[in-house]
Amino acid sequence: MSARTRSLAAMAAASGLLLTACGGNSSDGAASDQPIKIGIIADLTGATGDVGAPYNDGMKAYIDWRNSDGGIEGRQIEALSNDYAYEVPKAESLYKQYLNDEVVAIQGWGTGDTEALSASVGNDELPFMSGSFAEPLTNPEEAPYNFVVAPTYSDQMRVALNWIAEDAGGKGEVAVFHNDSPFGTAPVEDGKKWISEKKLDLGYEAYAMPGGKQNYVGLLAQAKKQGAKYIVIQNVASPAALVAKDIAAQKLDMKIVCLNWCANELFIDSAGAKVAEGHLLIQPFAPMSADKEGHKVITDYIKAKGIDEKKVGTSWVQGWYAMDIMAGGIEKTLKDGDDLTGANIRKALETMGGQDTGGVVGDGTVEFTAESHRGSSATGIYQAKGGKMVEVQAGATP
Repeated sequence: MSARTRSLAAMAAASGLLLTACGGNSSDGAASDQPIKIGIIADLTGATGDVGAPYNDGMKAYIDWRNSDGGIEGRQIEALSNDYAYEVPKAESLYKQYLNDEVVAIQGWGTGDTEALSASVGNDELPFMSGSFAEPLTNPEEAPYNFVVAPTYSDQMRVALNWIAEDAGGKGEVAVFHNDSPFGTAPVEDGKKWISEKKLDLGYEAYAMPGGKQNYVGLLAQAKKQGAKYIVIQNVASPAALVAKDIAAQKLDMKIVCLNWCANELFIDSAGAKVAEGHLLIQPFAPMSADKEGHKVITDYIKAKGIDEKKVGTSWVQGWYAMDIMAGGIEKTLKDGDDLTGANIRKALETMGGQDTGGVVGDGTVEFTAESHRGSSATGIYQAKGGKMVEVQAGATP
């Protein structure tokens, strides 16, 4: 059952979000009334904290809302949420802690840590979703307990390149500015392969973005020398905004095409509406400004809680629906009368059919199978106009 279809009538009797960093011996029996423990590995203060913190807020808000609405089959969700500051060793340590705390599933974050934990997740049979949309995580043969809710970074890159080829009139130069990490490099080679496979007449060069830089004049000089008119950015919002400012300051004829984690309101706000104007945003999760049916439950929740709607950006929405999809698998497991084990949750996620997100994720439906853990291959395309994300195309696919 989608989050958008559940009643908010019980909100007044909210029991509140249960957050703890200490373990407990919770039962995983189908008839248990014990809380359902979910571990959260969050980046609140690290290199991607600008989008990691609101993503975490969205997950916690969903849990608060779900608990106030009776939980999952009458059982409350207990979230063990901790900051790992985008450091893989800390993520590995938290994973071990959560394993000892007997969580039934984990919500992770980055590509490097998600991939580093993938083998352990498989061995421990622990369903794992995260903010990483790296393509290898969709293959059950390689990552049997990883589930990717949205289109992969590679699918987003393919959509971006298709759009660029059309916008450029069939021929152009593309520079890819990427975070210098597994997250940043995830779609780079697949983009190059896509150009070759589809015989797109596009030049394509990739450039790593050094951390801690106050400007990207040097990278833009290289892109200018290449003749690039399009800059695809695989990074978070803050550095992407700096690139936009440098493009504007130098009056360069270049258009940014942001993928997922810089395709949000934070990019527009950080760059400034005038500077961001016209740049493209490849975003699989519809922002609140798109006003999809699946946003209503969020709107009702934030009004009831007195949360400023301006603080509910796309990353927050992503966190909400990532947790909603995980909760759907847990709910089916309990409804089927199965014990709440990782293997049973995996089976539920693979067999429950499409989960309706009311138009928020991809083409509106997220569906996993035993053959593929790619929840969707469709993404929205938005453009920065007047300080807002304006939908150019819904449900674009490679």
